[in-house]
Amino acid sequence: MKKKNVIITGGLGFIGSNLVEFFLKKKFKVLVIDRMTIGSNIKNLDKNKNLIIKKFDICNYSLMSECIEKFNPKVIYNLAAETHVDRSIKNPKSFVKSNILGVVNILEILRKKKLEHNFRFIQISTDEVFGDIRKGKKSLENDAYNPSSPYSSSKAASDLILKSYIRTYNLPIIITNCVNNFGPKQNPEKLIPKTIINILKNKNIPVYGTGRNEREWIYVKDHCKILYEILYHGKTGQTYNIGSGFVYNNLFIVKKIFSILKNKFKAKTKSQIIFVKDRPGHDFRYSLNSKKIFKTLRKLPKQNFEKSLIQTVKWYKEKSSYIK
Repeated sequence: MKKKNVIITGGLGFIGSNLVEFFLKKKFKVLVIDRMTIGSNIKNLDKNKNLIIKKFDICNYSLMSECIEKFNPKVIYNLAAETHVDRSIKNPKSFVKSNILGVVNILEILRKKKLEHNFRFIQISTDEVFGDIRKGKKSLENDAYNPSSPYSSSKAASDLILKSYIRTYNLPIIITNCVNNFGPKQNPEKLIPKTIINILKNKNIPVYGTGRNEREWIYVKDHCKILYEILYHGKTGQTYNIGSGFVYNNLFIVKKIFSILKNKFKAKTKSQIIFVKDRPGHDFRYSLNSKKIFKTLRKLPKQNFEKSLIQTVKWYKEKSSYIK
């Protein structure tokens, strides 16, 4: 691949900023497009001669079109999305705008543009589109969608629209559905950073319901490595599940962080776990069958949940800017 221009929408967010750093280390030129909403942080990225940051909404057709035309990227990774489930319950309309209309806006620009050979549009979606699944089951790429929240419904809708543009217009699109990410730079409202920060500040840890809801977890840097490999080895028109096999309930995660801080970092805290009222429509369990991506890619990161969680705890402990 000669041309090394990449557009990453939502590049100031959690997964986006980690992906930007990954591509910069690979000597790519990266254009970040981010409207600086909740979860975005300009401090997530250091200045770099190969980095350009544009602050606007992907729903802005003229600005988005201009950036694609001038920067002429080899690939667009779309991570621009509202992602917090609780916020989607309070204000679903903003999720429809960003997660559905924003995607359609980009697709319309690409549909009308003469795309270069080997161009890719890679959509980063979620395992939540499949909805609640029984113990022992794993969702496959072709399983029916059954979203439960306004957030997951908006992501499911955008996935389906993307599939229609693949079939109708033959656009070179790849869709990825990933499990829960954790690691540096995550919005402090999320479970793992909130737990770390609250323990360090001697605040109690709120846990929904009984804490038995299960999620599959992947370290964000491992996710970024897989997204990079998909650019080279993924096939357009395909959907890939991205998982880790590490399925744990929320209570286990919180207790594990307590253990790491006390035993590895000798932290002393008065924090306690407080069970709070469960959120409406809270899915009990997600897990993905990721055999397809493992067969497709030549290089896969060696994932180690405990080691990655320790690295995550260490990062937050050392970053006072995230502990306010």
